[in-house]
Amino acid sequence: MVDPMLESAKRLMVPSARSDVPPFMVMDVMAAAARIEAAGGRVIHMEVGQPAASAPSSALDAARAALSGRLAYTETRGIPSLRTRIARYYTEIHGVAVDPSRVIATTGSSAGFILAFLALFEAGDRVAVAVPGYPPYRHILKALGCEPVLIETTSATRWAITPEMLLDAHRRTPLKGVLVASPANPTGTMMTREALRAVIEAAEGEGIRFISDEIYHGLDYAFPAETVAGLSGNAVIINSFSKYFCMTGWRVGWMVVPEPLVRPIDRLQGNLAISVPTLSQIAAAAAFDGRAEMDAVKHGYEENRRILLDGLPKAGLDTFLPVDGAFYLYADVSRFSNDSFDFAKRMLDDTHVAATPGVDFDPLHGRSFIRFCYAGSAAEMREAVERVGAWLHR
Repeated sequence: MVDPMLESAKRLMVPSARSDVPPFMVMDVMAAAARIEAAGGRVIHMEVGQPAASAPSSALDAARAALSGRLAYTETRGIPSLRTRIARYYTEIHGVAVDPSRVIATTGSSAGFILAFLALFEAGDRVAVAVPGYPPYRHILKALGCEPVLIETTSATRWAITPEMLLDAHRRTPLKGVLVASPANPTGTMMTREALRAVIEAAEGEGIRFISDEIYHGLDYAFPAETVAGLSGNAVIINSFSKYFCMTGWRVGWMVVPEPLVRPIDRLQGNLAISVPTLSQIAAAAAFDGRAEMDAVKHGYEENRRILLDGLPKAGLDTFLPVDGAFYLYADVSRFSNDSFDFAKRMLDDTHVAATPGVDFDPLHGRSFIRFCYAGSAAEMREAVERVGAWLHR
């Protein structure tokens, strides 16, 4: 006999179409690695883009001191001292003046993307993103009812969107926005100041809103990363304390937005989150005093990068994208497999080295690539190269 209450519940609990987004596959790899560890195996984690180092001691000290008092809501846009300190960062690092009133604290860069997309776009708007690229760009846009437009990058354009590519996509069907990351995830590649300026000018000339993901700023090796704050007053900039400052779990980031968007984003954040966690904001403001400590961590990434650039070709993975910044190496595995998901699974099972399949980042050609994160220790990088090399040459 059919239970009418059960049938009614099934009808009521049908998930919305907007919730039907692909999983962030790196989390699935992380879960598989955890199962191996639970069974007693030792996994070298190169799958998640997460620093192995802790937050700066200045941030930890500030957080400990704050725990002795009351942690209440803050202003929706963030603690004024944090916003002022972020604005000062742009002057110190980039020589660019940013008004603190245009700075908004966010719950990591993830909340920054949601707020930016809500403030800039209507449902149905088309927004260009590069592939390979960070998958939640596409997934968040889809969940919000927008249409992500994939612009395929290649070695001919140094794996970045060019003005010609952007305008070609716009002519086929008009775009309302474009999102660019430099350094980029998963590739680690960067755009020069001239390349960024050219894309911004092309976008703004056609009324296309420009969003700059600068979460990996501070982690640049080939040449200094350029902030869009010095190139346009109309762009939306998103950054975070997660990567350079090693504060992933604190969930605190920021936006720099044009003045007309300040109040709309203030209203959105007030309704969606009230404010960013107070303890995290206090720690983030103090994190800027730990830059020397974080630069030492960055030098460790540089050594890890050198180990992989030297060791992976000897292991058999000799084709990868330019490793300019961030802490990723995006390697071509097509000589070994035409299914990077299967390759990553077998590599994890056989070598206990966890990496992320390229299909997470590129639905067009990701089956040929795999992403290694080198934010761990130098000893782990050397061991990973040895394990992978022995596996590929067996």
